Amino acid sequence: MSRSRMRLSRHDDYPIHQTPEPLAVPSTSDRNFYDRYWFNGYDRDGEFYFGIGLGVYPHRGIVDCGFSIVRDGEQHAFHASRRASDEPTDLSVGPFRLEVVEPMRQMRLVIEPNSTGIECDLRFAARTACIEEGRQTWRPEGRVLMDATRFAQMGHWSGSITYDGRRLDVHQERTPGTKDRSWGLRPVGEPETGGAPAQTAPSFFFLWAPIHWQDHCSHFGIFEDADGIPWHFDGAVVPAYADAAQIPGAVDPRTLSMLRGAHRIDYQPGTRRARHAEISMFDRSGNERLISLEPLLCFRMKGIGYTHPEWPHGAWKGELAIAGESWKTSDLDEMAWENLHIQQVMRASCDGATGVGVLEQLCIGPHKPSGFKDFLDPAC
Repeated sequence: MSRSRMRLSRHDDYPIHQTPEPLAVPSTSDRNFYDRYWFNGYDRDGEFYFGIGLGVYPHRGIVDCGFSIVRDGEQHAFHASRRASDEPTDLSVGPFRLEVVEPMRQMRLVIEPNSTGIECDLRFAARTACIEEGRQTWRPEGRVLMDATRFAQMGHWSGSITYDGRRLDVHQERTPGTKDRSWGLRPVGEPETGGAPAQTAPSFFFLWAPIHWQDHCSHFGIFEDADGIPWHFDGAVVPAYADAAQIPGAVDPRTLSMLRGAHRIDYQPGTRRARHAEISMFDRSGNERLISLEPLLCFRMKGIGYTHPEWPHGAWKGELAIAGESWKTSDLDEMAWENLHIQQVMRASCDGATGVGVLEQLCIGPHKPSGFKDFLDPAC
């Protein structure tokens, strides 16, 4: 009888195992298992926004990443992909290197000089403890397509970015952002084919809004079905700290978890993008926290692989592949599939206080509260 090769990695030397398998072996054999880092950073007045992503897909044998910045009416993107090794803590793809400087406190991203002309050396310092989101399980037509665990963390950035022959200095006091870690199942790689066609138009509605305030941060996330019925909600208010060393632990005991949420979006005609939005969170006593959001800048998530027609997450591109691209935001078809998933930098207001954050939006298919009846009809 042959003996299969173990997949030992450096962390197998720690007493942190949850199954009899080495840590590099997922608990499921589903080929769509993933483990992902995601970040954003943005200027407080909306001058620029950048997004970062790195995903590991053990059963696909792939690691991929992306970096993208929007500024002055243009978005520039770096994409890279490679064959995965047996060491899951290797967070490099060609010139792209992500470093866990101090877990849940500090991260660093370096993109060395490369053919795309996009380089950076950026440091993320946490401002809050981690915000745990509930397990997100989506079963359209009975099959599990998404089953993920996630946490977010608010912080700020410093360092520099070079793109298109220009250098941008990033200052901590002006550049807040968010770290997002998730793992589990989600549709990645090449679309599946075969089987009976769906009997109804697919529908997926998602809003996500992490916001920085003067002495705290707030977090809002909601998934809804075509009728606008929530099937998942996360909301929290967390203390913020001037120094990451002051954060009391992975989770702050003073975090206030919210019970339910609601939203109202005024869409820009001809799009599925907000020109104004309000989100509400209610605590367990029924008290409402109403936040008004005004857009400053729009980032297309395809810049870091989301719904990208050529660089989707988890697709095989070869042993090592690197590419760059750029586009003028005014030239985009707002209703093209790859341009629907967005984040907008938002000026926030609540009870006389002002803040800044983002509103992530992905609305595909019918959504009754928004007035959408077809797969890709725009707002009137």
